[in-house]
Amino acid sequence: MDLSLLNFINHPMVGTPYGSVLDLAIVLAITCWLLSVITREYSWVDRVWSVAPAIFCLLVASSANFESSRLNLMTLLICLWAIRMTFNSARRGYYQPGGEDYRWAYLCEKLGPTGFQALNLFFIAPGLLLVVWLFTSPIHHAWTAMESPLNWLDGLAAALFALFWIGEAVADQQMWRFQQQKKARQGQGLPIETPFITTGLFQYCRHPNFFCELGMWWVFYLFAIAATDKIFNWSGLGFLALTGLFLGSTRVTESISASRYPSYRAYQARVSRLIPFTRLGCIKSAS
Repeated sequence: MDLSLLNFINHPMVGTPYGSVLDLAIVLAITCWLLSVITREYSWVDRVWSVAPAIFCLLVASSANFESSRLNLMTLLICLWAIRMTFNSARRGYYQPGGEDYRWAYLCEKLGPTGFQALNLFFIAPGLLLVVWLFTSPIHHAWTAMESPLNWLDGLAAALFALFWIGEAVADQQMWRFQQQKKARQGQGLPIETPFITTGLFQYCRHPNFFCELGMWWVFYLFAIAATDKIFNWSGLGFLALTGLFLGSTRVTESISASRYPSYRAYQARVSRLIPFTRLGCIKSAS
C-alpha cells in the first residue's frame, strides 16, 4: 500500500510508513481541535483514541502487504485492543452528542475559560495524539527489521498483552455493572451504601483498568526489542509518556471522587493507586 501521499510534512521519518502515520496523526489532531472549537465538546480526541492505534498499525502492516508475521501479530493485538476500547467507550456514551468525559468540565472550571482553551490548543488534541503515535511506535521498529523472525520474546509479549487485555475487560465490566446497579438504586430512591466500587479487581488497586492498560503498552514495547535485539530505542518514550499521562489522569479523577465522597479517602489509604498488592500511591489516613 502506497502511503506517500500522506507525507506532506518534511520530517526525519519521511519515506517510511510510520512517517506517513505521523502526518495522519497531525491531521487528526488539527481536526479534533477544530471540532472542539466548533462544538464546544472536548472529547473528540477521546473518540479518536480508541481507533487510531489500530489504524496506525494497519497502515504499517499493509505497507508490507501483510507479509510480516510480527507486524501482523502486533496489528491483530491492537485491533483487539481497539474493539474492546471502542465497545466500552460506546456504551458509556462517548460517541453521542454531549458524551464528553466529565474530567474536561472539571479542568475547565479549575483553569478558567482562557486557561482551558490554552490547554485545548497545546495539549488536549495535539499532545494526546502525539502520545498515541508514540506508544504505537514499536511497530515502526518491527517494520525496520521485518527480516527478523518471530522468537520467544514475541510469544511472551503476546501472552502478556492478552493477559492484560482480559484484565482490563474484566475491570471495565465490573465498573459498568456497579454503575448500572447504582443508577438503578438511585432511580428507585433506594440508599447507596458504597457510592464507588471497591470490590472485584478494585479491591487490589484503585484503577485496575488503568494498570492493565499501561501493562499492554509496556509489553507492546517488547516487540521492538524482539525485532531489533536492542533494549533501548526512542519508541520507549511512548509508554513512558502514557504512564505520566495516566498518573495525572488518576490524580484528577481521584480529586473529583474525594470531593464527592468523604469515605473515598479511607479507600485511598487502604488500597494502592495502580500497582496491585502494594502500598504504592496510598495516602495517609485522615484519622
